[in-house]
Amino acid sequence: MTRSFLAMCAVLAALALAACTTSQPTVSRNDIDALAQSIQALGSDVDPAEAQRAATIAYSYSQQLARDWNVTDPAIIHNAKVINGFREKGLCNDWAEAMTKRLRQENFQTLDLNWATSPPTPFRIIHHSASISAKGDTMYDGIILDPWRNSGALFWAPVREDTRYSWKPRQEVRAQLLNGSLPY
Repeated sequence: MTRSFLAMCAVLAALALAACTTSQPTVSRNDIDALAQSIQALGSDVDPAEAQRAATIAYSYSQQLARDWNVTDPAIIHNAKVINGFREKGLCNDWAEAMTKRLRQENFQTLDLNWATSPPTPFRIIHHSASISAKGDTMYDGIILDPWRNSGALFWAPVREDTRYSWKPRQEVRAQLLNGSLPY
């Protein structure tokens, strides 16, 4: 009974916020080139062709996933739809897994892919995303690739400059959650 009531409240909230629906993100060649340049700038050994390919895939795959997962709302509303069974995928971990997996298919020789996690806090739930760095560098030296927060419109920034989240390697956060050193 309580679950049905909560599901109904979620549906009503989603309908009430329908005016906040998102449109399909648009991407320009300048957007892709800016990301490619930032990826290439991660290190002198980064292959410009790999940087361009990674940037193109990051943008195009974000858009493809938004279409495939029927993401038409702000991320938090879409999350409610997934949690209540109205959509199959689209939680941040779905985006992180899909983006990391897709980029790894390229077998980059000068780039590394990482799964970044921002641990939960009293005011924010856990968040996952993909990151890309120069081969051998840590994820902290890389760029976050986060299509979740803007409902399929790729957000990217150097990991250390993304002040909205406190990114850490996924396995580190997982270990802290399992051993209880993260209280949330």
